[in-house]
Amino acid sequence: MRVLVTANITPFLHGGADYHIEGLTRALQAQGHEALCLRFPFNYHRPQDINALMQFCDGLDLNQPNGQHIDTLISLQFPTYGVLHDNHRVWIMHQHRSAYELYDAATASAEDEAQRTRIHAFDQQALSRISRRFANSGRVAERLRHYNGLDAQPLYHPPHAAERFYSAEAAGYLFFPSRIETLKRQSLLIRAAALVRSPVVFLLAGDGGQRPHCEQLIAELGVADRVRLLGRVTEAEKRAYYAHSLAVFYGPQDEDYGYVTLEAMLSAKPVITCTDSGGPLELVQHEQTGLIVEPTPEAIAAAADRLYREPAQARALGSAGRQHYHDLAIRWDQVVTRLLA
Repeated sequence: MRVLVTANITPFLHGGADYHIEGLTRALQAQGHEALCLRFPFNYHRPQDINALMQFCDGLDLNQPNGQHIDTLISLQFPTYGVLHDNHRVWIMHQHRSAYELYDAATASAEDEAQRTRIHAFDQQALSRISRRFANSGRVAERLRHYNGLDAQPLYHPPHAAERFYSAEAAGYLFFPSRIETLKRQSLLIRAAALVRSPVVFLLAGDGGQRPHCEQLIAELGVADRVRLLGRVTEAEKRAYYAHSLAVFYGPQDEDYGYVTLEAMLSAKPVITCTDSGGPLELVQHEQTGLIVEPTPEAIAAAADRLYREPAQARALGSAGRQHYHDLAIRWDQVVTRLLA
């Protein structure tokens, strides 16, 4: 079967979305399909560029481009799900979040509101005409239902190189790998470091626009002996940090899905997440595979202290998390089967 996957691309920027896109394309090929990914340049900073790409996608018929028949089209991202095909499936990573749950009406201009209206109208038309709708997670499906009144089936996929994660003897640290950005809330963990009573240490991997703020906060709170900013690490280094961690913290604000949770489960480590963290709440079972706490430094510090004081309990939660991952059958072959059914 000839399958075309559509998605976006930002040149020279590689992250979780790229692993998702490339993983699906490889999985289709591994099952014998002739699969190709068509990626569109997407500049989300300029409304005129977003509008131009919406208009382009809305008029693009990909049934037989230049006479080449395509059996199935799978679209992953806004606005590429606006293209036309008779056998079209959409697997939504997320919609254009700044026009939905991240939209701030209090600070928005008249043009911001007009742009939001245009994007909502585009999504409503494009997604309504696709009968086979899937979402990256239950949280993404909830947003689609809330804002657009459309249903989608949650469909989980594995993180990059899932088979390479492993578990080893734990050291006394919590690990938190992620881009250092406001929505990831590294500041919560840094503030918790000032409140912990045990000798637990926090290791934060990654880089991003909020790193200077985090460095300043560490200095202001005097927690440089408890919090280390590791910067960017290799994939092998990341797996090793997971393997030797006591537990993993992942408490973003309303995350879509979150590979960190899955990677921690594969490493047999318990996850501390927050009650408003979105996607991780679908995977972390409170007191069974991890701890779900309020998004406050006090609650996070208490959870970290508890796991440090109770290492046997931390190991038990982590082992249960790894088993839960496998029970969910989060595998690429399952993804392909459901998408093409």
